[in-house]
Amino acid sequence: MSVRSLNWLKFGGLVGLAFVLGITFAGLLDLPQTSLAQGGGTVTHFVTGRSAAKPAAAPALPASRTLVELSEAFSAVAEHIRPSVVYIKSERKERVAQVPRLPKGFEPFFNFPTPQQRGPIIERGSGSGFVVSADGYILTNNHVVDGAQKVTVDLLDRRSFPAMVVGTDPATDVAVIKIDARGLTPASLGSSADTRIGEWVLAVGNPLGDNLTFTVTSGIVSAKGRGRLQLPGRTDRSIQDFIQTDAAINPGNSGGPLVNVRGEVIGINSAIASETGYNQGYGFAIPIDLAKQVMDQLIKHGKVDRAALGVFVNEATANDAAYVGLPDIRGVKIESFSSEESPARKAGLEMGDIIVAIDGQPVEYTAQLQQVVGFRHPGETVKVEVARKGGVRKTFEVRLISAAASTEVSPASNKDQPDDSNNGAGEEPAGAAVRPLGVTVTPLTSAIAGQLEVPAGIHGLVVQKVDQDGPAAEDLNSAEGNGAPDIILSVEGQPVRTTAELRDALKHPGPRGIVTLVVYNAQLPQSKRRVVRVQLR
Repeated sequence: MSVRSLNWLKFGGLVGLAFVLGITFAGLLDLPQTSLAQGGGTVTHFVTGRSAAKPAAAPALPASRTLVELSEAFSAVAEHIRPSVVYIKSERKERVAQVPRLPKGFEPFFNFPTPQQRGPIIERGSGSGFVVSADGYILTNNHVVDGAQKVTVDLLDRRSFPAMVVGTDPATDVAVIKIDARGLTPASLGSSADTRIGEWVLAVGNPLGDNLTFTVTSGIVSAKGRGRLQLPGRTDRSIQDFIQTDAAINPGNSGGPLVNVRGEVIGINSAIASETGYNQGYGFAIPIDLAKQVMDQLIKHGKVDRAALGVFVNEATANDAAYVGLPDIRGVKIESFSSEESPARKAGLEMGDIIVAIDGQPVEYTAQLQQVVGFRHPGETVKVEVARKGGVRKTFEVRLISAAASTEVSPASNKDQPDDSNNGAGEEPAGAAVRPLGVTVTPLTSAIAGQLEVPAGIHGLVVQKVDQDGPAAEDLNSAEGNGAPDIILSVEGQPVRTTAELRDALKHPGPRGIVTLVVYNAQLPQSKRRVVRVQLR
């Protein structure tokens, strides 16, 4: 036998031996007898003499008892609150623009529709609300039903009812409507004052209209006491004291309830902070304690009649707190008075006072003061505690008036006209720098007063420039800015009409080198005056 034939014989033997060993080894491994192909589902059988193996069930993931209980709690709360939530649809008829009149004979050249063809323009909107009584009262937002000629309420059980607007309050964005229906499920109202930051909450409503009605989202209470939001319809009389939440709130959620894990309503979902108009993680709800006070007056009287101190106020700053000796930054600063007859002014309060308590109840911020005072009755007397320069504390008894009357601002006296001879014009060059304050000022002349639309009786120094690295950089507006410049009227109670008077007044600052300025600005609402405290350098 040739060498070549012998090599082929050896190779064939090795192949045969490998085949036999492979079959034997496969039997020992207990390989499955069937296999489903991914594409066509073809089944291939291995001849091993064993039965087909059954796939083993995957072991269940052991669930955390806490997570299961939380999930069940959310489900229970959702089931509890959803029957109380309603879907509100509103219609407003807008006046149709008038078609211009055409000269006779030109009508065929213009295809204007006739009045019958035009008809009224109907604006439709939608929002949410929740039932608060078995006889059909419903809480919602003012902006959901404001100006509506027709309001319809849909329930979770698909029943639909026409609704009557009982009353609205634009200042708090709260409204009450009513339906004539039976078998309603009132929501349980909780306490927003007892709500803590970090609590789990659910938001329920009808985001984006018909397609997503009665939607439930979850989150936590992110913050409380949020105010000064730039919301549509906001005015200087708006009361903003929001609960902030990260529960998803979108257009259409307005008026729906914010609910805690006990199923109690703690707020009315009202607004979102978003550049796109859709949820970006910041939602705001009106505290239910505030809403309940508004609701009670709307149901009883159809309107809200608030009481007032007769003051214009702002949040206290760090310099304010240091000036009056407060250990922390809190309280509300009196900027000015609503009129010469302001009850607060008559009682002895002064511009620059920091209100720290009403009837012994601490006041931390403006919206809190508005609520504590606003829901008293005109004619009642309250004790107002204020902090003054150097840590002085005083308490005054103030007889409240109607908030409607407190908005009247006394006009300046016409007999005291701005006069160049009285304000120092010509005594010094215009545009003098005052370094301790970091400003450049010029006397207010009659010509400048006319340009700035400053009324008679205003005397002081116009702020031409503010040093961006100076102590007043964030407090004063200058002529170089976008708006009207501030006019400094007084420093530490001393009127200033010339730069020399200003420099002299700055030599006697208050505590910690802080001075109190009273400034005037034509673009400020109502009184146009405010109190500014600046720490000199």
